[in-house]
Amino acid sequence: MIATAMESINYRHLFYFWTVATEGSVSRACEKLHLAQPTVSGQLQTLEQSLGEKLFQKSGRSIALTEVGRVVYRYADEIFSLGRELANTVRGRPIGRPLRLFVGVADALPKLIAFQLIEPALHSPDSVQVVVYEDKPERLLAEMAVHALDIVLSDIPFSTIGGIRTFNHLLGDSGVSVFAIPELAKKYRKGFPQSLDGAPFLLPTGNTALRRSLEQWFESEKIYPSIRAEIDDSALLKTFGHAGIGLFVAPTVVEATVQSQYGVRVVGRIDSIRAQFYAISAERKVTHPAVATILENARKRLFD
Repeated sequence: MIATAMESINYRHLFYFWTVATEGSVSRACEKLHLAQPTVSGQLQTLEQSLGEKLFQKSGRSIALTEVGRVVYRYADEIFSLGRELANTVRGRPIGRPLRLFVGVADALPKLIAFQLIEPALHSPDSVQVVVYEDKPERLLAEMAVHALDIVLSDIPFSTIGGIRTFNHLLGDSGVSVFAIPELAKKYRKGFPQSLDGAPFLLPTGNTALRRSLEQWFESEKIYPSIRAEIDDSALLKTFGHAGIGLFVAPTVVEATVQSQYGVRVVGRIDSIRAQFYAISAERKVTHPAVATILENARKRLFD
C-alpha cells in the first residue's frame, strides 16, 4: 500500500502544492510559477486524489492547510530543502545543512515564555533552524503522534489520549505579577491586593489554567474586579494593557521583559498562583540536541 502511494506521487505536483502553501494562495503561486490558475488547481486536485486526502480547506476568502496538508507540507519542505542543498553542492557551493527543530507551542502559552524557552536553541554549538507552530494542544498532540514535531511547549501537561503516549518534562514554575500603565499602577499599588476590588481587569479566556487559577484566587480573597475584556492571545492582551484598558497578569519570570516591551509597571505579585511550564515529547529520553539545550537552559537559567 505504501509503495503504491509513493509510486503515485508526482513530484512536480508536490512542488506546486508546496508553492501554493508557501505563498498562501493559488493566485500568488501561479504568478511565481508562471502558470495559469486552472493548471495549478488541476495539479493540486490530482495530488489530493493520489494521496487520498484533502490538503486544503476554505478559510473565509482564502485557503488553509488541513491537518494532513500541514504534515505533507513539512515533508515537502524537507524534500525541496534537500534539493536546494544538492544543487549548491553540485555547483561547488557546499552549504552546511542546519539541524532542524520542529516545535509546537500551545496557544495558551505566553509568547514571551515561548520565546525565552526556544531562543537558547538558536545559540547552541550546532547550527539549528527552528520551525515553530502554534495550535490547540490536542492538534499538537496529533502532530507529535506522527513524529511531525520534536517537542511541544505548554502551560499544562498532556495526558495519553487515543493511545498516543507522551512524556511531560516539567521545566519550572513561576508566580504571577499584576501589571498596569504607570498611572493605574500607582493608583492600585497601595493596599494591594484588596485594591484590585473593582479595578478594571483584562483576563485570559476561560479555557486556560491561568484563568481558572485567577478566578479561584479572586474568590478566596473576596476580590471582584471589573472585567473589561477576555482575550485569548497573550500578546494581544498585553497590548490592551499597554493602551491602559486595564490591569493584567503575566508570569513573574518575564517581569522585566513585560515592563520594557509594554511600558507598564508592576502593581503587585501573587506568589500563591503558580504558572507551570512543560516540554512534551513522544519519548521519555530526549535525544535531539536542541531539545536538550531548551530543557537545560530552562531549568538552570530561566526558572532557577
